Amino acid sequence: MESLVAAVRRGDADAVGELLEAGADPDTLAGPAGLPLLCLAVAAYDEPVAEALLKGGADPLRRLPDGTTPLLRAVDGGSHLLTYALASHRVPLPAPERAELLARARHWTQVGVEAELRRRTGLTGPMTRVRVEDDEVGWWCEQLTLGSLTVRDEHRAVLTSMEAHYGVRAPFDELVARALAHPDRDHVVWSDVVFTLGRRTDEETWQWSRDLLNHPDRTHRLLAADLLLSLILGDVVKGGQPFWDRGRELVPWAEQEEDPEVLAVLLNAMTHDGAPEIEAVGRSCLSHPDPAVRSLVPDTLLLSEDGRSLVRPESLATVLTLSGDDDPGVRERACHWLAHYRGSEPEVADTLFALTHDAWQPVRICAVSGLAWRDDPRCVEAEHRIGPVAEELRHDERLHDVWRYQWRRREAEQAADRPDRSTAPPDYPGGSIHPPGQE
Repeated sequence: MESLVAAVRRGDADAVGELLEAGADPDTLAGPAGLPLLCLAVAAYDEPVAEALLKGGADPLRRLPDGTTPLLRAVDGGSHLLTYALASHRVPLPAPERAELLARARHWTQVGVEAELRRRTGLTGPMTRVRVEDDEVGWWCEQLTLGSLTVRDEHRAVLTSMEAHYGVRAPFDELVARALAHPDRDHVVWSDVVFTLGRRTDEETWQWSRDLLNHPDRTHRLLAADLLLSLILGDVVKGGQPFWDRGRELVPWAEQEEDPEVLAVLLNAMTHDGAPEIEAVGRSCLSHPDPAVRSLVPDTLLLSEDGRSLVRPESLATVLTLSGDDDPGVRERACHWLAHYRGSEPEVADTLFALTHDAWQPVRICAVSGLAWRDDPRCVEAEHRIGPVAEELRHDERLHDVWRYQWRRREAEQAADRPDRSTAPPDYPGGSIHPPGQE
């Protein structure tokens, strides 16, 4: 039993799972307070260990001497992912426990994290605040510590996600207020509100979100743009994307939006629609001072399935201009567009070849790939300029495109002698020909 406690304390989820499979008690008590191990994992915000304990049979609803349960402690701690894991472990959660969970989350939301921490500790001194980031998802939250208590400011996300999970349709204005309490697109609460409203996919939510674009405060407009983007993306799991081609409705707001972050989100939302007026908005941002806005311009320019039939000369000229932008992210987006363009204009291939000399490796990889798919023999020479491939790019499929070009060329040269040979390239033979930089 001691080894299970030790595994939980050091956060070793694999060891916890193995010990539980070997017969260890998932509800083992530990520490001077005699708390179940699940409470230790919750207090440490250790989701993998908590999930291993749950899988092994730990009870998230076990009533403790202070009246709480591991689930309620997850709510108090402000972790919406842990709360969801513990609440959804037993399906369905009994009605009394469900009501208790929502009431607890609503209390923290209404009172506020700082006020509740001071009430519980009775302390008036300064709080320790730490930014906690989720590298996998990209979200962040603030972790506050006062005395011996530590909580995270995700309670509004806990309430929002659990209401949605149990079919409670919170009012639009209330959800907006929750998001605006954490005015950052990457904050957990903001992201969860956007996700929740984006899955409603009803006309009422679309209209309310669009009306919010008229607000004089840029944070309200940013939230509106984010909501509209989420609505356009829709509920892919349930197959609902009723707003996929309605980005054109956002053109009047994009034309007058002065805040670069809001404009960038609007442009992103509009790129999923193929209306010609969206191209005009995109081209008007060619010289925008913010690179995040300029990087989205290529995505607003139409590109048909064959890569050329819908492309207007002014759109092509716009992308060619962006390929020389000072910002590498902008150049990469322009290069990506050109790499998928199949028009025969010589300046396209020449621009891609020039980009194989770019200072940024992702641009060089994209440019070489574009030349290869255009069957431009210069791709073979340019491939050597990619250089040793960065670790995060070593599995990029585009690194194989020169090999595919060479395979197509050999097949074309031998087609007369072997007319029955398949023209589909085989899998990349990693044992004989290596991607650049991986020899």
